[in-house]
Amino acid sequence: MKLPFLVIALGASLLAQTEPRQVTAVLSRPSLTPDVVAHEIQQYLMKKTPAFSYSSGEAGRLRQRVLDEVVFHGWPKEWVIAPPRFEDLGAIASTDKGYRMRKLRYEIVPGFWSTAILYEPENLTGRVPAVLNVNGHVGAPGKSVEYKQKRCIQIARMGMMALNLEWVGMGESTTPANVHWNLAHLDLVGANGLGLMYLAMRKGLDYLEAHPNVDRTKLAVTGLSGGGWQTIVLSALDERVAVAIPVAGYCDMTLRIARPLDTGDYEQNATDLLTIADYPELTAMRAPRPTLLVYNAEDDCCFRAPLVKPALYDANRRFFPEGRLAWHENLDPADHNYQYDNRMAAYRFLGQHFGVRAPEREVPAELLSYEQMTVGLPADNLTIVGLARKMAASRQEGGSLKDLLRYQPVAFTRAWPQFNTKSKGLETAHFRLEFANGLSATAVWLHAIDAAPNGRVTVVLNDKGKAASGAEVSNLVNRGDHVIAADLLLFGDAAPAKPDPYHYSQMFTAMGDRPLGIQAAQLLALAAWARQQTGAREVRVETSGIRTQMVALAAAALQNGAFSEIISRQGMNSLGYVLDKSVEFTAAPELFVLDLYKSTDIKTLIRSAAPTRVSLTESN
Repeated sequence: MKLPFLVIALGASLLAQTEPRQVTAVLSRPSLTPDVVAHEIQQYLMKKTPAFSYSSGEAGRLRQRVLDEVVFHGWPKEWVIAPPRFEDLGAIASTDKGYRMRKLRYEIVPGFWSTAILYEPENLTGRVPAVLNVNGHVGAPGKSVEYKQKRCIQIARMGMMALNLEWVGMGESTTPANVHWNLAHLDLVGANGLGLMYLAMRKGLDYLEAHPNVDRTKLAVTGLSGGGWQTIVLSALDERVAVAIPVAGYCDMTLRIARPLDTGDYEQNATDLLTIADYPELTAMRAPRPTLLVYNAEDDCCFRAPLVKPALYDANRRFFPEGRLAWHENLDPADHNYQYDNRMAAYRFLGQHFGVRAPEREVPAELLSYEQMTVGLPADNLTIVGLARKMAASRQEGGSLKDLLRYQPVAFTRAWPQFNTKSKGLETAHFRLEFANGLSATAVWLHAIDAAPNGRVTVVLNDKGKAASGAEVSNLVNRGDHVIAADLLLFGDAAPAKPDPYHYSQMFTAMGDRPLGIQAAQLLALAAWARQQTGAREVRVETSGIRTQMVALAAAALQNGAFSEIISRQGMNSLGYVLDKSVEFTAAPELFVLDLYKSTDIKTLIRSAAPTRVSLTESN
């Protein structure tokens, strides 16, 4: 049934003479609140989240699928199988007793180096256990962070080797081009961003296994936060890891949906990972190898112990022999830490399973400064963004856009009227647009009260939300168009606020969806609704910004003839712009579709959109 206010003749009359300020005031009124949007997304994601289902016999199959289909998706095989390449840059002078240190530099992939410090027992003979120490998002201190130094020193004093890896983007490799969100640039050019992080930590394990003084049957991994995440990923997927001690590093998807601030960084939500295995399954894949889960009771970052325990520990105990899956909850200081209480728990667990003597207390250690622990990176060392640009140089287009975007048409179920105005020659109506998948968009329909027929509707999209389109909408109404100023999912008032939309975007992609495909489906459904309501011969689209440009072009390429014309302002003539300008994932999350720039580009989409006419004004 057509809406009463729309049963009017469409026109080309210039009777209405609106002003941008008048239109902006109308467009600024929201039809959805951020908490409602967040709730809808949560409900959508929860329906897609499979219940925990695991049997010990499927560990090998799941492990191989995660490696082949996710971790190493798009990575050159010769990089994946390359032997470790480490350079020993000499000893570090220290007056402390019981251990010694050496500076190491190693290559992750060709041209991309990182650094490490090796801690050895002072009187090293024969083969001893070894512990790979990975760190989290500690920023500039990197491998010199105090609690990690203390841990590595004590491990060496216990008679084991300790390798202290620098994490990409931290310490010596701190640079804007290595911010972890930039892993999305690797996705864009066809290599899953998780692969770089995995290779970086696996190289450390390779080094320890090959060391002449290491007992390769007694390898362990441990770390805090992002280091805890690295620990479970590496130790679940690499069977060489005998003992794993992840500290405050991860949780299951249902908790991330309930508490989006626990979502984590880009690498922790690798594209398509959860279509194969969630973190409870990765934990189960450790069985029967000894695993100590360490969490903090009142963690002020993420992953509070009482909240994660049911899905990670309680649900997995049945897969492990008695004592092989252990739990330690830190109550002092109870915040996000790997301090004394947590370290002592780790020493005891290592001692129990490696047959070494755990200390009754941690011996005070000589901590070195950042400068003393600096190893040095090549002057021309690649960055995450630099690596993405290098890989983009060999891109070859091909493949189905529908498959790239995981596109599924979505039915338009209802337009909920929210508000209206009718004065000064302008009539408007606000709507919440409901789709069959449970997600929403919003729109304001504007037209001159006395418009004469012209058979045309223009949909206006803006990266900053429809409220930023006052001038464009005013001009279109004044020339006689019916205008739909819309906010699709993750734009304007169809976006959650706390946390920001990019947190939710990660969860979509980790579960196999592509936000760009969802947005394109919404736009196509909106265009069909506009035709149904008005009988318009043409539906045009005008966009402002690179995000909405891509939504419109994707929609037009997916359904030929859906639009008569697309005008894109402040757009881009190639997806290479995203790399050249180092566009951040946080600013444009839907653009970073796995394999998108590897498989297609703006000009290809324009050709695929024919007969739609497309014009473009580029951003600076």
